[in-house]
Amino acid sequence: MKLHKQIQNLIFPLTLFISCLSWAQDITVHDPVMIKQKDTYYLYCTGQGISVFSSKDLKNWNPEPAIFKEKPVWVDSVVPDFKNHIWAPDVSFHNNIYYLYYSVSAFAKNTSAIALATNTTLDPKDPAYKWVDHGIVIQSVPNRDMWNAIDPNLTFDENNVPWLAFGSFWDGLKMVKLTTDLKSIAQPEEWHTIAKRKRTFELADTDPGDAALEAPFIFRKNGYYYLFLSWDLCCRGENSTYKVVIGRSKNITGPYVDKDGKPLTEGGGSLLIQGDKNWYGAGHNSTYTFDGKDYIVFHAYEIKNNGRPKLEIKELQWDANLWPKF
Repeated sequence: MKLHKQIQNLIFPLTLFISCLSWAQDITVHDPVMIKQKDTYYLYCTGQGISVFSSKDLKNWNPEPAIFKEKPVWVDSVVPDFKNHIWAPDVSFHNNIYYLYYSVSAFAKNTSAIALATNTTLDPKDPAYKWVDHGIVIQSVPNRDMWNAIDPNLTFDENNVPWLAFGSFWDGLKMVKLTTDLKSIAQPEEWHTIAKRKRTFELADTDPGDAALEAPFIFRKNGYYYLFLSWDLCCRGENSTYKVVIGRSKNITGPYVDKDGKPLTEGGGSLLIQGDKNWYGAGHNSTYTFDGKDYIVFHAYEIKNNGRPKLEIKELQWDANLWPKF
């Protein structure tokens, strides 16, 4: 559960495990996202100042400098005494600029904000390398908002209109239209709920609640928008119950439905990833197409390493009904 992310990212010696459609790396990550610049893949994840790794082959990963050596100057006004442990980034490339959204939050509260930083290159050795922080895009406030401004994912509809999906627990996952410069909410505001689970009514509005879902990621393919999201609890080592479910829609704002036609706003979701004999749980995915192949990237809590969260990369296939599978 993202609300309990106080685990610091560590770097362990690299050990490679390969199967025909899966690459498992011995690096500790939470909430990984990925992008490719020229011949190099860059991976960003939850960590001090946002953790960064690079790879030429999706197998061997090298640590790179964190995005923020010091916390952004505005953060303490949202989360007092913030320790620069930044959650759940999202990275994309548009109009020759790299956009990186990220989350800051207080422990187990929706005292949260999603902010944006940009760069013209991802290569730390490039003289032009410099992250420019643009500050808050969306903010949630306890007792005002029944949603949590973390876990961003930028996506575009068929008309190239930008939307930001986000959310964790409370009253579900949201989507809001952005301005064309991707730095703020478009006016007039347009909001949608794209997924939710049943929440116990008696709980206080400041309580994260028991409707355990978070981390939306939207992937456009086959004439559909596929909504990947995580259910249940992360960040608990051997007690982690994280899993990934999926729905799809012909429209970016929904309604998203699962394989049985149940709306994701009514608790629907078709299971894609869950724990097994090797993993306690797995989730918070991102999904991409690189060089004609589709990949899903996520973290999983490995049983033989006492529930340590490790990077997983798998190639996605598609069944006869155009649903993703491994």
